[in-house]
Amino acid sequence: MKLTPAWRACLLGAGMLLALTICSRNFGDRGGPGFMTALALAGTMYLLVIGEFSSRRGATFSFRVVAVGLVLAGVWRVEFLRLSPGADDDIHRYVWDGRVQRRGYNPYIVVPSDPALAGLHTLETRTLNHPDLPSPYPPGAQLFFRGVTAIHESVFAMKVAFVVCDFAIVLILVDLLRRSGQGTHWVLAYAWNPLLATEVAGSGHVDIVGALLLLISFAALERRWRAVAAVAFGLAVSVKLLPIVLLPLYWRRIRIREGVLAAAVAGLVYVPFLSRSFLSDGHIPTGSLGTYVRSFRFNDPVFAILERIVAPQVAVGVALLAGLVTAGWLRRKWPAGCVVAWAWPMAASLLCAPVVYPWYLLWMLPFLRSASTLPIAIWTVSIIPTYYVWHLRATGGLWLVPGWVMLVEYGAVAGAAASVWFRRFARPAAARDSTGRRGSG
Repeated sequence: MKLTPAWRACLLGAGMLLALTICSRNFGDRGGPGFMTALALAGTMYLLVIGEFSSRRGATFSFRVVAVGLVLAGVWRVEFLRLSPGADDDIHRYVWDGRVQRRGYNPYIVVPSDPALAGLHTLETRTLNHPDLPSPYPPGAQLFFRGVTAIHESVFAMKVAFVVCDFAIVLILVDLLRRSGQGTHWVLAYAWNPLLATEVAGSGHVDIVGALLLLISFAALERRWRAVAAVAFGLAVSVKLLPIVLLPLYWRRIRIREGVLAAAVAGLVYVPFLSRSFLSDGHIPTGSLGTYVRSFRFNDPVFAILERIVAPQVAVGVALLAGLVTAGWLRRKWPAGCVVAWAWPMAASLLCAPVVYPWYLLWMLPFLRSASTLPIAIWTVSIIPTYYVWHLRATGGLWLVPGWVMLVEYGAVAGAAASVWFRRFARPAAARDSTGRRGSG
């Protein structure tokens, strides 16, 4: 008996639940054989679902299928939410940053390893990473950390807050899909992505907060709520700088006063962190952000090439320019509101970045809703082998992505991008030539 597309999707979802449950059982050995095998299986099934959606243009799945899919996604999030993150995962820094703010300290100035601050540590913050550096996280993220720790100072509370943001994205996506007439089953292209299990419910990363704010901005633009769109965009940039490359998409879609409002919001969130030195020399504290640009490297094949030619700061500028140029080009090519124009600029910038961790791709997940974003969807799966580095470190190896891992990761993305380009541009041109309706003259 031939299975219907709905049954295939449900069976794939059940398979993902099993794979991710096994993955959660091996979460303590990230990058180990059990973790990698299970996560790779979940990623493969996820891509099969995306392929199923992409091949059914104009077709939709019933609300029952979508509801079952969201329930499955909720179950495997709970599986990861109940787990403790790694001893030095970033979430421990989040709790520390929120804690010191509430005690009157500036996270951009204090250093966690300072003996004078030993009494501020808890059992969960003593193992935070890079304790000899102040915080690198922008002010919007810092205010979020403070807000969560005001409710409860724990990594679990922080993870719950991130999962709430994840859930809010699902609700907004369902509303957007209904309003646009696109099948609501595309919400599963977001909800079923394995990175949400490992990096939001599992490890807990603040990028999901920025992704939510960016999606709110996108949705507000669709409704012509320009002030809301501007404020949400300013806040998204204040969480992490990546979405700044989307500025061209707001050109002529918001008015000058709303642009000023966005800049004002992004500036106001910095006010609580301005030190006394700012009044005398105008110096804006950025914590260890400069050290991050100069010294931190991970999964960066393009940046490594750029860094051989120019200074790291210039190479970061090239990464920023890549995103801005891509956004400007897509702004002219695609109609306003097209999700393709929102996903690809961030992908282009990340491709040239000095650090590309798996959770950085969370920013693009809400915008993976068409065949044109398939290469990015594949990237969210092909990046899975980089977890092997966590296993290497645990067994005494170097914190370095092996060449074969990057070849697999970026080779898959390049192959998918070439396939999309061929289908969209080369094949239609060849078809026109063969029918004689358009010759080469």
